[in-house]
Amino acid sequence: MLTNNFAFYSLKILSELANEIIYFPVWWYSRGLINLMAILKKFLINKEKSLALLVWIKNIFRPMYGQYDWVGVLISFFMRIFQIIVRSLMMIFWLIIALLIFCFWLILPFLVIYEIIFQIAL
Repeated sequence: MLTNNFAFYSLKILSELANEIIYFPVWWYSRGLINLMAILKKFLINKEKSLALLVWIKNIFRPMYGQYDWVGVLISFFMRIFQIIVRSLMMIFWLIIALLIFCFWLILPFLVIYEIIFQIAL
């Protein structure tokens, strides 16, 4: 009785393992990719909020500290232009990081397969 149960559950475990191995690439490039895109989207939205880039763009022509004289308006305008440029560069940096993560996600299974084949060939 013990060997029958052992054989039955061994076959069941091996079939589940084979099913998971076969299903893994499908999951990686479908549901896993969608999950990654949602995570990266949330990441980029949080970075934009922390940089407050849209707030700086919306208030570009509003003088800072309520100084409505021409010097205050001029200084505020150029200061905001500088802030928008720097914050845009930081946002581009985070966008590039997110795109690199996305590309790495797409390439990673091929790199793993290549390394497995390379190690077997040694």
